[in-house]
Amino acid sequence: MAYASDIRTSEGGIADRFAALTKSVGARFARYKTYRRTLVELASLSDMELRDLGLCRSQIRSVAYEHVYDAH
Repeated sequence: MAYASDIRTSEGGIADRFAALTKSVGARFARYKTYRRTLVELASLSDMELRDLGLCRSQIRSVAYEHVYDAH
């Protein structure tokens, strides 16, 4: 029985690691901006509008967080 294996290292150069880091930071910042925008939009709604959505004011942060970070 013969086995073939292909082993590659995932080590990239410093430029590859820096590019990955900047991409990761950029993605995190974009998600944070979406979270903040969602928070502001929900907070600007009146209590009656929130009630129509089935929310109360104390749920705004958790709903915004779930919308941005839990939904992939």
